[in-house]
Amino acid sequence: MRFARLATVVSTFALAAAVTACGSSQKTADVQASPGTAGNGGALVGVTMPTKSSERWIHDGDNVKASLEKLGYKVDLQYAENDIPTQVNQIENQITKGAKVLIVASIDGTAITTQLQEAADKHIPVIAYDRLIRNSPNVDYYATFDNFKVGVQQASSLLVGLKLKTADGGDGTAKGPFNVELFGGSPDDNNATFFFNGAMSVLQPYIDKGTLKVKSGQTDFKTVAILRWDPATAQKRMEDLLTKTYSGGTKVDGVLSPYDGLSIGILSALKSNGYGTSGQPYPVVTGQDAELASVKSIIAGEQYSTIYKDTRQLADVTVKMADTVLKGGKPEVNNTKDYNNGNKVVPSYLLEPVIVDKTNYEKVLVQAGYYTQSQLG
Repeated sequence: MRFARLATVVSTFALAAAVTACGSSQKTADVQASPGTAGNGGALVGVTMPTKSSERWIHDGDNVKASLEKLGYKVDLQYAENDIPTQVNQIENQITKGAKVLIVASIDGTAITTQLQEAADKHIPVIAYDRLIRNSPNVDYYATFDNFKVGVQQASSLLVGLKLKTADGGDGTAKGPFNVELFGGSPDDNNATFFFNGAMSVLQPYIDKGTLKVKSGQTDFKTVAILRWDPATAQKRMEDLLTKTYSGGTKVDGVLSPYDGLSIGILSALKSNGYGTSGQPYPVVTGQDAELASVKSIIAGEQYSTIYKDTRQLADVTVKMADTVLKGGKPEVNNTKDYNNGNKVVPSYLLEPVIVDKTNYEKVLVQAGYYTQSQLG
């Protein structure tokens, strides 16, 4: 992944209008495969997810578990509530119980190398789920979305919201300059740097030209990163920015937020400072994961956009990987060069994310069956 992937911007804007509907229900991914071989029929699969505090991880866990069970496997699904020692213990217990495959969405991609070595010693394949496990040779496959593109899309939607660009990639009607602030994801999550680098590949030229001004001066990832993707931390940082940087009456026009949970916290801080009224509308605030609260916020005209990552499709790909491995086969991948975990390039399958805003949420989310209209109110 290189910083100079500006060429992806044009195609990224078009993604907002070109959506592939997925007909399976949100709660259960539809996996078309036959049960495992006689040797691994009914085998135990260990699945560890980071937390139940984010609704997306609940959906991920439910989808993976239901699909594996549909194929005849037993599943040990665990949530670690963002506590690293808990996740370490969960993985160790799954190995002890005799799991034949481990599917791991890690809290800290560098903290489980000992457990992965134990799995390798017992010939247990490991599939990294949406978060790359780092600094270990014992990661066999990785299932995720094109995370650099997610960042490009977030930045692109920010520009569209500011009217610097149109949804099809053309020049917008606005000229700027606009005041924007940047937020990053958790520094222990490998995806967070992909999101940020993708976004900055789009935004940096506008910052260099002065069309976008980061009034706080905080533009490096380490400064803007939010540990554990914590909404309260994001809210506090936004409050501090408003107090220290915008107290003189200057307004913030846009906020790059990499995740819906952070976006809700950011919007709460903005609301407490008078934004969201008729005299001072909310800035353009981005997001990711199409969480229900944020989709409702988009419909209400608060959050501007989110990036939809269909967790049903991710579960589908991951379960097919596990099923193929358990049958002694080689899973399908579509990227063998970009995801170096510091020890090896991990064979990966990347799915396509989609920009969602008020203009297309019905087509993308409702017509595809991800949410019902009644859920959205």
